[in-house]
Amino acid sequence: MKTIRLRAGKERSLLRRHPWIFESAIAKGNADSGETVRVDSDQGEFLCWAAFSPQSKIRARAWSFVQTDRIDAAFFQAAISAAVQARSRFDIRSNGLRLVHGESDGLPGLIVDRYGDTLVAQFGAAGVERWKDVIADALLQATGLQRLYERSDASSRALEGLGEQKGWLRGDGPVDLLLQEHDWTLGLSIAEGHKTGFYLDQRDSRKRFADYARRLQFQRVLNCYCYTGGFSVAALVGGAAHVTSIDSSAPALEQARSNLQRNGLAPERATFLDADVNASLRRFAAEGRSFDAIVLDPPKLAPTVAHAERAARAYKDINRLAFKLLEPGGVLFTFSCSGGISADLFHKIVASAGADAGVDGFISERLGAAPDHPMTIAFPEGEYLKGLVVMRRG
Repeated sequence: MKTIRLRAGKERSLLRRHPWIFESAIAKGNADSGETVRVDSDQGEFLCWAAFSPQSKIRARAWSFVQTDRIDAAFFQAAISAAVQARSRFDIRSNGLRLVHGESDGLPGLIVDRYGDTLVAQFGAAGVERWKDVIADALLQATGLQRLYERSDASSRALEGLGEQKGWLRGDGPVDLLLQEHDWTLGLSIAEGHKTGFYLDQRDSRKRFADYARRLQFQRVLNCYCYTGGFSVAALVGGAAHVTSIDSSAPALEQARSNLQRNGLAPERATFLDADVNASLRRFAAEGRSFDAIVLDPPKLAPTVAHAERAARAYKDINRLAFKLLEPGGVLFTFSCSGGISADLFHKIVASAGADAGVDGFISERLGAAPDHPMTIAFPEGEYLKGLVVMRRG
């Protein structure tokens, strides 16, 4: 077993069981891509077993902090079984759920979602890539399913020295599926959709938006970055009179129209715009339009803290424009899925946007990812999705 030795003082995060080891923390040692290494302190004390990634700034990711563990097929079978079993404790009203959430489940770089009888996996780090076949078999064993599709096509794989891979790993079948959650059904493509096919992490936020629509009887809803219309469907099922949905992807908007139809929602209750969100918000303001509910769910603008300053300006701008379009008493659901933007910073960004717009509001709720996308005590970076529900005063 190859050994990596850290620089003095660099063991502190591992002693807190944080799983990342950065290039700058390593004093000596090397290994092949994805190879399991022993990680020692500068004094030669065992710290963890980790997967080595020679091209990544995160040079190693911890598998286990238990010296007697062995990183073998049995290890992955046990870890995947534990992750699947943990999901049975959550109240998930859907046939789609996340079964493995990377570091939070002790499997750094691995994402696995289930859509009915189909599993979709993303292998995002050198370690899980090396153990791909073992992991695939363990997933089928733990779930009793026979179909596993790979969506390892995220650009972040390049940071690990890995190319994009997509296709069936086990079994085969249709790639266009139906997701059932709460009171509605949504179509998705596991081959072409974002992430593994859909944004399962927003499941509970969609339900909360439907609840607000039902309770407050929304008349004019604006859904920005609507993708395939999850929040739009939720609002209309909740009783909203009309929803305007904006996205820059024509295929996503076509799926959104189909999602309205499959839920029996009248097409005249919806308007779809293939357009830039910022330009649309400015045009609406110039036209004197307003809405009593707005959703802002933009794509990731700050993948790391290094991108936070520029992303903060972009988040502030769209929130400022949204506040200007929000009716007094209206509700803003605003989100950031950027890991480089903390919950505290996001709150400050939204507050600053409100101040610039001359708008104050009550924060009625703080939202996050659905519980099958857990954050652990040792890995706060798992809190990537932050949301605020702001009710405009006056």
